[in-house]
Amino acid sequence: MKNAMDILRARGFIEQTTHDAELRDYLESGKISCYIGFDPTASSLHVGSLIPIMALANMQKCGHRPIALVGGGTGLVGDPSGKTETRKLQTKEQVDVNVAGIKKQLSQYLDFHGEKAILVNNADWLTDLKYIPFLRDIGKHFSVNRMIKSESYRTRLEADDGLNFIEFNYMLLQAYDYLELFDRMDCRLQMGGSDQWGNIVAGIELIRRIRQQSAFGITFPLITTSTGAKMGKTAKGAIWLDPVRTTPYDYFQFWVNTDDGDVTRFLSLFTFLPMEEIQLTTQLKNADLNCAKSVLAFEATALAHGSDEAINAYRAAAGVLGARKISEDILPSSPIPRQDKQMNDQSMPQSFMNIVELKKGIPIFKLIHNVGLAGSSGAARRLVEQGGAYINGNRIEDLNYQVTDKDIFNDEIMLCSGKKRFHKIKFT
Repeated sequence: MKNAMDILRARGFIEQTTHDAELRDYLESGKISCYIGFDPTASSLHVGSLIPIMALANMQKCGHRPIALVGGGTGLVGDPSGKTETRKLQTKEQVDVNVAGIKKQLSQYLDFHGEKAILVNNADWLTDLKYIPFLRDIGKHFSVNRMIKSESYRTRLEADDGLNFIEFNYMLLQAYDYLELFDRMDCRLQMGGSDQWGNIVAGIELIRRIRQQSAFGITFPLITTSTGAKMGKTAKGAIWLDPVRTTPYDYFQFWVNTDDGDVTRFLSLFTFLPMEEIQLTTQLKNADLNCAKSVLAFEATALAHGSDEAINAYRAAAGVLGARKISEDILPSSPIPRQDKQMNDQSMPQSFMNIVELKKGIPIFKLIHNVGLAGSSGAARRLVEQGGAYINGNRIEDLNYQVTDKDIFNDEIMLCSGKKRFHKIKFT
């Protein structure tokens, strides 16, 4: 069996490790437990959370036991890492709702049956902590001088908002999480984003001081696109894993629209396709590279929403842009339909309208806003003025253009923002 560290490194997950040689030996010693924490600031995770999710999933594929820790306790405090301003404190009820949503989404990627993976909520041990014993037993092991030198605290201390005392406790609480998982489940590996380095090292040091045992850490790089943009951020907003917030069709389209320079890297990080196949995509160009993007979109959508939704989204895209024949030589391990002639628009964002509503005409910008292709009326106006609005494939640049029943073609109107975001209006 390949060392999990080699797999994570080959796929681009690893930025830093602690005790590199010892960690490698530990991963080869047998089935181990590892954990990553997920902050319940919303009821859904988004594409920016996929790196830790996929890292845990790869660990499970290597025979190890992943632990997904949902921060029901630390979520009541707020993690200052990577933030330049104070997070808004949430109520316990809000955090509980968010935790439930995150649990459901993680189950798409991890097999929790028979404790092959474990999901824990740190509220189970943090909310009952007694303050004075915690300070005496845990707080005494932390140096304030050392804490304020960590990147997450230093950045906040230099910001206008500063760092409040509640957030200052976060490192102690996360370190205590690691100690609890060490005691409860013999977990000796914590992974997380590069902004978590200080928190992870604090937990390793706490275990060493209190239990006189070794523990390890791995951090992931901040993933940006080839243009330098933050992963998962679009003009439309975050790309959510919740199908209600981001439909499977829109999720599929997000991946199809991957920049050419990111295709190979994203296939490595966000799919389980063999690396020897993925590496060959560096040689693809033009239509073949677009086929690789379709495979990336199909695989990523299947992981998040299931294979049926991935097929529906793929066919819906074919219904708009035309079916794309994908060669058997391109990423052959993918089950994407390669000779699929079925087209399906059911997964495409669409709405129904009474034809009577169009008799008097509706301004193009108002219709674009109404169907959700623009976040506001002003944004819709700018889209039209900049030449990014289309009806049935025809560009509309006149801000005063009135959409009427004369624009109906084959009992529907196809609206498009740019050339990649579509919305179909059907009529009753």
